[in-house]
Amino acid sequence: MQTKAESAPAVPQEPAPADAVPADTVQAEAAFLGVENSLEGKLWLERGVDGRAAMALAQRLGVPEMVARVLAGRDISLDAAPAFLNPTLRDLMPNPSKLTDMDRAAERIAAAIVQGEAVGIFGDYDVDGATSSALLVRFIRAVGGRTLNYIPDRLKEGYGPNAPALAKLARDGASIVLTVDCGTAAHAPLAEARSQGLDVIVVDHHTAEARLPPAFAVVNPNRLDDESGQGHLAAVGVAYLLVVAVNRELRSSGWYKTRPEPDLMQWLDLVALGTVADVVPLSGLNRALVTQGIKVMARRANAGLAALSDVAGIDEAPAAYHLGFVFGPRVNAGGRVGAPELGARLLSCDDFSEATTIAHKLNQLNRERQTIEATVLDDAMERIAKDSAGALVFTAGEGWHPGVVGIVASRLKDRYNRPACVLALDPDTGLATGSGRSVTGVDLGAMVIAAGQAGIIEKGGGHAMAAGFTVAAAKLDEFRAFLDERIAQRVEEAGIRPTLRLDGALSTAGADIALAESLAELGPFGSGNAEPRFALANVRITYADRVGENHVRCTLESSEAGQGRKGGGKLAGICFRATDRPLGQALLAAGGKPMHVAGRLRVNTWQGRSSAQLRIDDAQPLW
Repeated sequence: MQTKAESAPAVPQEPAPADAVPADTVQAEAAFLGVENSLEGKLWLERGVDGRAAMALAQRLGVPEMVARVLAGRDISLDAAPAFLNPTLRDLMPNPSKLTDMDRAAERIAAAIVQGEAVGIFGDYDVDGATSSALLVRFIRAVGGRTLNYIPDRLKEGYGPNAPALAKLARDGASIVLTVDCGTAAHAPLAEARSQGLDVIVVDHHTAEARLPPAFAVVNPNRLDDESGQGHLAAVGVAYLLVVAVNRELRSSGWYKTRPEPDLMQWLDLVALGTVADVVPLSGLNRALVTQGIKVMARRANAGLAALSDVAGIDEAPAAYHLGFVFGPRVNAGGRVGAPELGARLLSCDDFSEATTIAHKLNQLNRERQTIEATVLDDAMERIAKDSAGALVFTAGEGWHPGVVGIVASRLKDRYNRPACVLALDPDTGLATGSGRSVTGVDLGAMVIAAGQAGIIEKGGGHAMAAGFTVAAAKLDEFRAFLDERIAQRVEEAGIRPTLRLDGALSTAGADIALAESLAELGPFGSGNAEPRFALANVRITYADRVGENHVRCTLESSEAGQGRKGGGKLAGICFRATDRPLGQALLAAGGKPMHVAGRLRVNTWQGRSSAQLRIDDAQPLW
């Protein structure tokens, strides 16, 4: 999401995630620059680097020493470095048949296309679900098949397949339904669908229990009997492997003797968007999918993505940042505030005029979502101030919009450095619908599944870092206690504490545009490939003011330069969502006094000009 400041570039609101490391690791390391409890409540640690390995990388690759140190700090060897810097599908694409049930699913879908059956696609309402749905629609349409699409209403239908929706797809003519980014835990709805003769194929990536739903096929690399090693994929990545498998099946059956075979690479822009937005690790195959998908996105062949780019005011080449913080929130907006089908419609649309209309609507809904989110966050903060004890942040309220509880949970997790769960209470049903976000080392999804198995919640599931759940209002205290006990035990056993892992120290003079451009080559950044973070020691904030609603922009300058010595230099900085936090308040009040500042060095483009900018994540005053 973006705001516009007078005479300043647009400033998207971006979180500053922290790493968490085990206690034995922390105890073996000294606090970097002596910062043990920063303004963000974090311990600063320097990433360990093999100096000889870094030197070898710099010499062999011809990259700056700091870039080589970043690579070495991520254990990227000389042999692995070329593939890391230029990941290709040719090297990393697995045989889709390695996924359990993949061949069975591909054969059934190919048969449906050949026989002219309508293929129902039931997608989740988030970005991963929307991109998965659009990918399958585009592929099936391209090879001559027919689709019927259904995106559930978050408020009325909740998460995952439901029997009435599946029955509607059947009435509309579907004999086969693909559930994408959902379905692994939908035992009752899928049993009902089977009893009515509907073949349901689950295409998912969420954590699976030993007992699977009664589907025709369950293609999920995270099912317990899957040995593909692709459990890090987002649902759209699984859907892409399914497309490859179906395409192969159609080719072997002779389907393309009378029609052109599609180029599957053309849809990698959708795969990249869903992968980044779902915050799965950007390593292995995911890294190749996103890297190549961003290149496809730059061609603006997808009318929906091109329209969304124009509406968002993007005037530069797309990057993982745009996917996660510009495109993602807008595609998500419909599902969050009442128009769940818009995201998938936009991404599967070929008419630019229609796509532009949808993109403007999503942009408007995103603004509404921002307003709703701010209201819920303020209310939640007031409640937490009165009751913040425990190993997790847990809060619930009547009238809160269920569509924003996940975002609010993420905000609270970042603010309090603890797992956070936020629930919207419905007094009419006596149920609370909620979402949780976790910290590294605490598998919240597994704990929510355990609560379901214990009969504490109505339903729930998710990943290590995020989970969704429905619980009776009468059992909220029991659910909170269940999670709190397990999280506290995990934190104590692993010695988890809020930690900011840094790749080294920079000077303001050394943090120039050339280094920023070189560091960008190490992307795409995200989960599993953290963007490099650096400390600037003993710098002065010589200028600072508010920008947008609650951001701080500033100028950093070497303390030595201020004393008339050489080697100074100035560096622009920006700190998001900070004016109501100690970090932002300290930046505004610094008045030229020295601070240690930590952040990410980026290329900032504004009105056709590029310069280096530090995205500030943390700081420690020295006064």
